[in-house]
Amino acid sequence: MGGSGDENETSETKSKSAAAAEEVSDCERLSRQPSEASCYATEEDEEEARLQLGPKCSIRDHMEKDKDDESLRRWKEQLLGSVDVNSVGETLDPDVKILSLTIICSERPDLVLQIPEDGNPKGVWFTLKEGAHYRLRFSIKVSNNIVSGLRYTNTVWKTGLKVDNSKEMIGTFSPQAEPYTHEMPEDTAPSGLFARGSYSARTRFIDDDNKCYLEINYTFGIEKEWPK
Repeated sequence: MGGSGDENETSETKSKSAAAAEEVSDCERLSRQPSEASCYATEEDEEEARLQLGPKCSIRDHMEKDKDDESLRRWKEQLLGSVDVNSVGETLDPDVKILSLTIICSERPDLVLQIPEDGNPKGVWFTLKEGAHYRLRFSIKVSNNIVSGLRYTNTVWKTGLKVDNSKEMIGTFSPQAEPYTHEMPEDTAPSGLFARGSYSARTRFIDDDNKCYLEINYTFGIEKEWPK
């Protein structure tokens, strides 16, 4: 009788221990699961996370600041180049115009796309050959003041689903008479039966103050061959 009681007590203790261990294991599994909020960062979150910049100042003010510091003076002269300080005056906001977009590919002549004033090309703006290696080149005109941290963002959809979202820092530019040119890193068009077809896209050019200088909403195609 005594031996049987001890055996039952030992069995019950083991069962409780196993249940407790399973409960701890479940808690550990739960604690290791990321929250839903941590999995989905939105573009708005990224915008809010950016640094808040100080007040703007004109090029004339830039030149007047720390003018006794020789190294800073030389750096400003290098940045501003041949800018006529008197001609830009006290303008605070830079004037940035994206003049054209060029698609560069070794398989074909450069394709220069003029950008409509309203930023919305009509119809299919361009067509890429599937699997083609290409680069984008922008022509950018800067006037009035320095534009800081100009960047390119591009979002692409196919049949209503977002298939690509890319960002690229272009740089900081001082005003000058001649347009700047900027080439993007090489990219490759998708290939295959399901990659072909029509896409919609939105391209934006934004600076460190989150000022958007151009938003282009357009459609483009990917086909088996380059259009003739």
